[in-house]
Amino acid sequence: MADTAGTATVKKFVNDPHEFVPEMLKGIALANPNMLRYVPDYNLIMRADAPRDDKVSIVQGSGSGHEPAHVMAVGPGMLDAACPGDVFSAPPTDYILETTKLLASPKGVIHIVNNYTGDRMAFDMGRELAEAEGIKVATVMVDDDVSVKDSTFTVGRRGVAGNFFVIKALGAASERGDDLESLVQLGQRVNSVTRSMGVALSSCTPPAKGTPLFELGADEIEMGVGIHGEPGRRREKIRSANEIADEMLEAIVSDLPYESGDEVAVMVNGLGGTPISELFLLYGHVHETLEQRGIKPVRSYVGEYCTSLEMAGMSLTLVRLDDELKELLSAPAQIAARIF
Repeated sequence: MADTAGTATVKKFVNDPHEFVPEMLKGIALANPNMLRYVPDYNLIMRADAPRDDKVSIVQGSGSGHEPAHVMAVGPGMLDAACPGDVFSAPPTDYILETTKLLASPKGVIHIVNNYTGDRMAFDMGRELAEAEGIKVATVMVDDDVSVKDSTFTVGRRGVAGNFFVIKALGAASERGDDLESLVQLGQRVNSVTRSMGVALSSCTPPAKGTPLFELGADEIEMGVGIHGEPGRRREKIRSANEIADEMLEAIVSDLPYESGDEVAVMVNGLGGTPISELFLLYGHVHETLEQRGIKPVRSYVGEYCTSLEMAGMSLTLVRLDDELKELLSAPAQIAARIF
């Protein structure tokens, strides 16, 4: 589990590191020719049928390196478009502006933005420029990470894997024709009942860097790590899976707080390098522990939804559900990151 030394090169499937993101995006589009369109000038992956006059367009940005978030979450019932920046970097303002113009619908455009300083600045400016051209634009911020506050790259809490639930709910609600104001309120409501926390067993290596972002000893973990490798609450010795999950669950449940009688969606999200078998092992313990607290898991999500390249580790997310959220999360969706 230890990282290699900071000067060691990590092997990856890479051609020119600076072309890593465009080549990935081209591959996504070629693998989904009837559903997706690739606009290389703006790192843009968009639905082939977008924009539509009968729905608000849902757009996500953020940096690359978190796949399948967010470019592989484009499709019917999910995002209408995603315009990522380079690995772990916010997209340029002009990418956001041109994406917004291409996705402009008479019903408007929503930007879903994870709470990182670079992303907020880029999307704020992109929204203002789009509004100056007469486009109706609104923003929904995601800040579900309970680990730390005012951390590296962030004023306030970080947006992490809970972003998926905002995307899913807004994507479904936009398909049924909800207006811009209603969708903003819905996105804020989903974010308000969503909490997450992550843990790293290893670092990760951006293709353009070639070496790990940080180092962990053979017996160390980073509790509360961010999805860009940001420091968490503390570095400590590794413990059993159940002990790690218990600490994360306690931090999440006590933060909202979630209470006996609540129905929840539970996500155990792999950060890129953890076997699915280990994720299901963790989910089983989390599910049983929630039931012991009187909290009922009614929807489960186990797998990779928001990664940090090849980082070994996981994040845990809970969403407190109501009847509408259960309906929206159950609505049909089609995305590029499908396994069948």
